[in-house]
Amino acid sequence: MDDNGSAPSTRQPSDAETASSLPLLDVDKARDKAKAASSAIYEMIDMRTAKVTEPGPSISTCDQDPEHLYKTIHPWSVYGVSEDELKAGFQRLRKQLPKKGWKIVGYGPNKSEAKSLSLTADSETDRFSVNAVLMVSTPSNPHEKKPLIMVNVVSGCWRAPKGTDLNTQY
Repeated sequence: MDDNGSAPSTRQPSDAETASSLPLLDVDKARDKAKAASSAIYEMIDMRTAKVTEPGPSISTCDQDPEHLYKTIHPWSVYGVSEDELKAGFQRLRKQLPKKGWKIVGYGPNKSEAKSLSLTADSETDRFSVNAVLMVSTPSNPHEKKPLIMVNVVSGCWRAPKGTDLNTQY
């Protein structure tokens, strides 16, 4: 929960939220938090034989105050197993998220041509949201060439410590 008792969101800060009202967090610590959130999600998917993409979290400045506010973005994928295994992992994620302090705020086919199954959830304990997309064969896309679960973990905006040059961060 945030300071107002609301679930966190990846939305941009409102005009009422100034840079000084957002949590102060070192960029490396924010990356560590994003890695921890991603690891927890990976554990919920529970696919030990699958392959996982490697890149770690990056940062992006927040539009309201790009010199002082930033968010973490951690896209990754699970792949290299059968479509049935991916479907089962996706459903495990859907069932486990609420048990692990995440509120599912969106679930169903996305707007892509393939109408891939998509899930969006907000953490009820930290400033993170996750979007997962099950990229497998569907009636409108019967031959998915690279089946996978695509995951994107995004934080809400953080305030960088004084003296941090966000233009030199990645």
